[in-house]
Amino acid sequence: MEFKATQKFVLVSPKKVREIVLLIKKMNPSQAVEKLPFAKKRAAEFLRKVIITAIANAKQKNLDVTELEFKEIQINEGPRLKRYRAGARGRAKPYKRKMSHIRVVLTTQKSEVLNPKSKTDTNVQNVKSKTKKKNI
Repeated sequence: MEFKATQKFVLVSPKKVREIVLLIKKMNPSQAVEKLPFAKKRAAEFLRKVIITAIANAKQKNLDVTELEFKEIQINEGPRLKRYRAGARGRAKPYKRKMSHIRVVLTTQKSEVLNPKSKTDTNVQNVKSKTKKKNI
């Protein structure tokens, strides 16, 4: 099963958020939530909140938190705000404030894989039943 959480229009540049993602993407989500406050980056708090929301979505389905792992963490660019600073000789110096969209997808460690044997058994039974009809 997959559990998703998103946070849009975060006023931190995507580059800064991706730095934090590199630290946690190999961890368990519960471990990441514990270690993110010590990252000493402003972006870590936004990412921590999104992970907590995704974990809460999994708890709604009565799943154990220890079985979860990150499937994907996407940091996309949001819109940019155009701003100006005062420059020399009364001029305006433009700059852009960048925003991020954060998307976290969690999945269970034990993936629900269909048993290939049962799938082939049904195909074999269908073929046998067709051949019997032809013989009759």
